[in-house]
Amino acid sequence: MGGVKKTGALAAAVVILGLAGCGIDRTPIPEGIPPGPGTPLPVIDLDAPGRTALQLRGWADEQADRLGIPSIALEAYGYAAAVMTRARPDCGIAWTTLAGIASVESKHGGHRGSAIGDDGAVHPPIIGIPLDGSPGVALIKDTDRGALDGDPVHDRAVGPLQFIPETWKRWGVDANGDAVADPQSIDDAALTAARYLCASGGDLTSEHGWQRALLTYNQSHGYLLTVRDRAAGYSVGRRV
Repeated sequence: MGGVKKTGALAAAVVILGLAGCGIDRTPIPEGIPPGPGTPLPVIDLDAPGRTALQLRGWADEQADRLGIPSIALEAYGYAAAVMTRARPDCGIAWTTLAGIASVESKHGGHRGSAIGDDGAVHPPIIGIPLDGSPGVALIKDTDRGALDGDPVHDRAVGPLQFIPETWKRWGVDANGDAVADPQSIDDAALTAARYLCASGGDLTSEHGWQRALLTYNQSHGYLLTVRDRAAGYSVGRRV
């Protein structure tokens, strides 16, 4: 969904070595599409008030350091996958796919010194480059009068999952109970991405569906492979 066409690392082969914690993690990254679903989610009350994703804190804390993902981001990915399991059981989106995308798009909300606060909001806000038709960049003129991206001339991708304003307007959803759909909220962005991917790909447990969803999100095969590798790494507890 990012504005710049990403090429990514065309790492199709299994990667054997990688850093995890203090030592070297030699767990192979599984091949194949789609990437594995990762650590199973515990049952939570999806209808609880407020930031429902907080119920996943223990699940997230157990693997956050090992994966190199902030706990609050893992909570958001897990909650989004749980919501879609109920809303779209035919989709089968896994939290690992959302984590793979967020890793590529914004380093889980850590792009250029940003960080996710306790409320799930990214500070400072993540705003991409202007989509002004420069080499390698799409041309998208302003669609929201700069409301989300501060640019009244061209649109820019915003937030940790890098949505352009026009797409956010159609798909954006409130996931943390504050009655605001905010692309800078890791909760709102993760659930919005999950909804968009399920609508785009259909059955994400199939190779065709997963690839179609990812190529709708970003029309780059290199991007798809990079997300696949990172999601597959997360699925076996690897830091990527």
